[in-house]
Amino acid sequence: MHKLQTILSVSIIILLSILMSACGQASNNSSPVPSYNVSIDQALTDWQNKSVVILDVRTPGEYADGHIPNTMLIPLDQLPERLNEVPKEKKVYVICRSGNRSAQAVNLLRSKGFTNVYNVTGGMMQWKGPVEK
Repeated sequence: MHKLQTILSVSIIILLSILMSACGQASNNSSPVPSYNVSIDQALTDWQNKSVVILDVRTPGEYADGHIPNTMLIPLDQLPERLNEVPKEKKVYVICRSGNRSAQAVNLLRSKGFTNVYNVTGGMMQWKGPVEK
């Protein structure tokens, strides 16, 4: 009986070792999800340095109520038909009211081959720079 318990214990230890090893390998091989977000502070700095194009995907009414000077307006619902207006050769920061529609726009643009587009997290609700009407 003692021999059977020893064999069973060893078998369980080996099985657990294999399972733990397999789990460790899976987590080591998984790559992190890329982040296509940029902070409000980074967006403001890059906008001030004129190193980015800012694409506003809000509605025309929201844009008229206040927008970042010298930005492009392409409402999210029009973006699929107006992709040719978004520059591929420049870094593009996409902004909306809070960051939700701009995240959708970034996902759409990246799925269409745009590699240099980023979502401005916090959107116009957190924008610290100048706004014009």
